[in-house]
Amino acid sequence: HVPLEESGGDLVQTGESLRLSCKTAPDTLKYHSVAWFRQAPGRAREGVACLSVSTGSKYLAESVRVRFTVSGDNAENLMYLQMSDLRPDDTGVYFCARGVHRWCGSAGLRTSDFGAWGPGTQVTVSS
Repeated sequence: HVPLEESGGDLVQTGESLRLSCKTAPDTLKYHSVAWFRQAPGRAREGVACLSVSTGSKYLAESVRVRFTVSGDNAENLMYLQMSDLRPDDTGVYFCARGVHRWCGSAGLRTSDFGAWGPGTQVTVSS
């Protein structure tokens, strides 16, 4: 049983858009926050976006705030990350993660606040 599984990663060109999906276990979105992190080679894992369906809270990192949106479908157990105007520095493995809390923090995402992780999906943005 895989609690989280990402899909939608691809090789795209600068300026293009991409939508990532995260399939969760039933009721995950109902009881947990769910977030997207990304990790570029040689860099630490970075929190990108978070969604809490139960509390209505959302978080987007400043670097993506005007280009990415996060949404969820609790009935389908799916969470989405819509990415537009992609840049080469958006390249990395994108992970979906289930929060230990219901809410999304407003001051950034810490990996220690997320207890289950998907295997990741690769996003590569060419210049």
